Amino acid sequence: MILCENVSMHYGGKKLFSDVNLTLKPKNQYGLVGANGSGKSTFIKLIQKEEDVTSGNITVNNSLRISALKQDQFKYENDRVIDVVIQGNTQLWNAMQEQNTLSIKSNFTDEDGYRIAELESVIHENDGYRAESNAKIILQGLGIDKENVTQPLKKLSGGYKIRVLLAQCLFGNPDILLLDEPTNHLDILSTQWLENFLKRSFKGVLILISHDHDFLNSTCNHILDVDYGTITSYVGDYDHFIREKQATLEQKEDEKDAIERKIAKDRAFIDKFRASTRSKQAISREKRIEKIDIPEIARTTRVAPNFFFKQEKKSGQEVLQILELSQSFKDVKLFQNLSFRVSLGEKIGVLGINGIGKSTLLKTVLGLIKPANGSIKWGFNTDIAYFSQDHHDLIQGSMSAVNWLMEITGKSDIGLVRGALGRMLLTQDQADKPVNVLSGGEAARLLFAKIMLEKPNVIVLDEPTNHLDLESRTALAKALKAFEGTVIFVSHDRHFISTIANRIIFLYKGNTIDFDDGYDEFKKKYSKFFTT
Repeated sequence: MILCENVSMHYGGKKLFSDVNLTLKPKNQYGLVGANGSGKSTFIKLIQKEEDVTSGNITVNNSLRISALKQDQFKYENDRVIDVVIQGNTQLWNAMQEQNTLSIKSNFTDEDGYRIAELESVIHENDGYRAESNAKIILQGLGIDKENVTQPLKKLSGGYKIRVLLAQCLFGNPDILLLDEPTNHLDILSTQWLENFLKRSFKGVLILISHDHDFLNSTCNHILDVDYGTITSYVGDYDHFIREKQATLEQKEDEKDAIERKIAKDRAFIDKFRASTRSKQAISREKRIEKIDIPEIARTTRVAPNFFFKQEKKSGQEVLQILELSQSFKDVKLFQNLSFRVSLGEKIGVLGINGIGKSTLLKTVLGLIKPANGSIKWGFNTDIAYFSQDHHDLIQGSMSAVNWLMEITGKSDIGLVRGALGRMLLTQDQADKPVNVLSGGEAARLLFAKIMLEKPNVIVLDEPTNHLDLESRTALAKALKAFEGTVIFVSHDRHFISTIANRIIFLYKGNTIDFDDGYDEFKKKYSKFFTT
């Protein structure tokens, strides 16, 4: 159990939250949500005692084991992948290491024998003799190939190193599990596995920060909302929280409106009868008004960009034709003999595990990479805009964001350009920053401002939601769904995919499934890819 009593947290003069009173119980899974910068990650650090509260107390029983997802992969570069995972249970790992050291001693003593017996008990209590098999199950679920399990961590790419660290904090069934954006480096199948693991296997207290709508909905039975300068607990999944919060806000607004209408009615009476025979009543009502406090409705910290995509001109009916397209990367075949056509107005989600070639397919189709084989033909009057997963592919140089946007789009109307930046919630200070120092989120919103100004009829997006919060993802999905042109996109966000896509292209092991319907129907028909 985690007990928060009158907790407040300030950074300098900025208040993140105050008067937080929560009791977080085992078997409850809490989704921690709020605007970027509201203090979600800070709250997790406070629970771990990595930072001190400004005031109040957070109490965690010292006997409980806390496991948290951290980004310190360099600490384990030379360790075997499976050993990194087992180190997630410090007590077990230390016992195993000490036992190994004692067992190879040349001058073995009776005391050593007694100590080994004690260590045997510790290992048994922590299910140590199944440690490697349990670790392999988690690694496999998170998409780590069997041949990499005994390799040093440094052999893996950055994204897969983070998966190993995620496996490390899942290992050993901790009492308290703290996960900050655990799906960031997972593909759609690994995300599904993690979701199932947390629902079926984890029995402790889970606190989860995520921008994945479906992941929160499926995994969490409580929501902790960081807003209005505090943290409020709601029972239920994310959708239920949204409805309840909106209903509470509407109730407060209705109550305020009713009070204001009553005051207006009384003021009209006062103005009419102040100098008449009913002046005493008027004075009485005036005194009553003076005693009324009109409730202040706090402003939410949640805001979303105002996405709006409009095509300048309409493309032909056939937007794209791909014939016998093949591509390889460093002698690894990604996709072979791929053929498909894209028609006007289609919204195509390109799905598959990481490393299968989704981003490469987009870049090949756009002519950024030369195909190994096959042909690519864009249709009549197509006008294409591209959002790259790596923003540095498109945003380069040291000029200000506003000047970069004017140059790249050819727009000379400064008001128009700043208006587009404003719709993307980029302030004047952010718009005047050099593009090479923009944060990931700022760069993403700059690219969306570019696309809106260009008014293309084909939008190609590679992981567009990576740096967006929940509200921004929802707003983007709605805008793309309403867009009259054609969209081809890569994403691992299932809610985003199911909102937009009316066709799925699924890449796997050199093969392709071209499914002419949405994600939910695809998942039903091809459930074998999602079962664990």
